[in-house]
Amino acid sequence: MAEPSRTEVKKPRNIVFRLLGPGLVTGAADDDPSGIATYSQAGAQFGYSLLWTVFLTTPFMIAIQVISARIGRVTGKGLAANVMEVAPRWLVLGLIFLLVAANTFNIAADIAAMGESLSLVIGGLHHEHALIFAATSTLLQVFVPYRRYAPVLKFMTLTLFAYVATALTVNIPWSTALLAAVWPKTTVNTDYFLMVVAVLGTTISPYLFFWQASQEVEEMHKGKVRRPLRELTRGGATELDRIGIDTTVGMIFSNVIAFSIILTTAAVLNANGITDVNSASQAAEALRPVAGNFTFLLFALGIIGTGMLAIPVLAGAAAYGVSEAFGWTATLEAKAPDAIGFYTIIAAATVIGFGLGFTGFDAIHMLVWSAVLNGIAAVPIMAMMMVIVANSRLMGRFKAASWLIVLGWVGTGLMALAVAALIGSSVTG
Repeated sequence: MAEPSRTEVKKPRNIVFRLLGPGLVTGAADDDPSGIATYSQAGAQFGYSLLWTVFLTTPFMIAIQVISARIGRVTGKGLAANVMEVAPRWLVLGLIFLLVAANTFNIAADIAAMGESLSLVIGGLHHEHALIFAATSTLLQVFVPYRRYAPVLKFMTLTLFAYVATALTVNIPWSTALLAAVWPKTTVNTDYFLMVVAVLGTTISPYLFFWQASQEVEEMHKGKVRRPLRELTRGGATELDRIGIDTTVGMIFSNVIAFSIILTTAAVLNANGITDVNSASQAAEALRPVAGNFTFLLFALGIIGTGMLAIPVLAGAAAYGVSEAFGWTATLEAKAPDAIGFYTIIAAATVIGFGLGFTGFDAIHMLVWSAVLNGIAAVPIMAMMMVIVANSRLMGRFKAASWLIVLGWVGTGLMALAVAALIGSSVTG
């Protein structure tokens, strides 16, 4: 009787650990220091009136990330390898170039924010701190195999709860905040509209598509080789269910954190007349005199934790895209000599990102460039993903259901409008 009892106790924990993986990590990585800066500016500049954007983006985030994960698991190949089958090579290479450039700028802004945040907490020069973060991230990816690194990334998602805790340490007029979330009252002008676009662009980014699709492929080969779902004559529904649960939890978790950041900065910064925030570390510093040291500490340490999660996702997504486009080995499970091109891209993106911190570019300009490049790449990539997931030749009997295809296309259209607005504002501004 003791043995069944022991099995029953262990099974639920194993199920939970197995269900949450690539989707959870992808959602958490979306709240990188650059995203924290965007959400902080939204709360500081417009108070509670942009909380509704979190609810708007959630279903589209879930849909597009479920689609990217399905593509990886069903075909057994990453997103770039699949896109090569439905688009000209020159177009795919152009989009991959934009992805790498955008991710490098994003890494630069994230590393700078992490270095500045640690300097605020313990003192010292932020460039030296940034070097430690960049080196640590690169070494972990190159020398720790995926089967051991994946649990580390999953564990690091817990650092984002610092922002939920931060929101609970400040005085929030909940009735006002929740009313604004469902019935916002504000003057809609160019600045407001552009911030809506910025929030949308921050939450739906191409690097998330590439990362999650490739992580599903990595998961297939972790421990034992499993076949792509399209090669199975029966079964496979449980894998799709796992992807749905994992991704839904990950995207809701991501937006709970975004909601908490906007809520905190609206209640503290906007309420005290502080309406201009250009980086995550600046937001943390601004919180200290008005919200206290504990709130500041939680916010600053959260920047460091989420940065250590986001940098490998950004660099890894770039490496997966380039390697798949050129037919190189693309897996974090491989040893460095067996995947030189793959690991070179990871190291180069991180090193160049770190180096940009010495060029005089400030974080806000790097974020603008990242947003524009991501925006240009996002819409065609999303459109190709929709073509792939609806293609019976590529997806077999796992072609997406009509409701998912419709939701994905609506999200693609919404992103196209946001990108047009972002590029238009960049040109006219």
